[in-house]
Amino acid sequence: MPEMHTGSCLCGAVSFEVAGALPPPDACHCRMCRRWSGHCFASTDVPKAALTVRGEEALAWFPSSEKVRRGFCVRCGSSLFWDPPARDWIAVAMGAFDVPTGTRLKKHIFTADQGDYYDIADGLPQDAG
Repeated sequence: MPEMHTGSCLCGAVSFEVAGALPPPDACHCRMCRRWSGHCFASTDVPKAALTVRGEEALAWFPSSEKVRRGFCVRCGSSLFWDPPARDWIAVAMGAFDVPTGTRLKKHIFTADQGDYYDIADGLPQDAG
């Protein structure tokens, strides 16, 4: 039986399962991710075929660019998914997973856009983006 990871939004209206080990996540510090999530957005990229979503009636998608849409719960507002529809993978918010996740942050991306109210001091690789 494959490894299974579960998670949900804050209110539980949207839940999900990911089959298989979670790849190491990254933390995105770009302006859009910071505004969407309220800080940096840590996510792991999983194959779309490995993701099962329940409560899709409470899941809404915001097209934040021509190439990406962002999924969130319409009831509680939780930021859950970052989806490039043309790709075979989807980014799932690390904060929405039940613990343990069995993975660790691998890098920071778009650090040139990070907020001025925090430092990135964990020693992980940084990509100014």
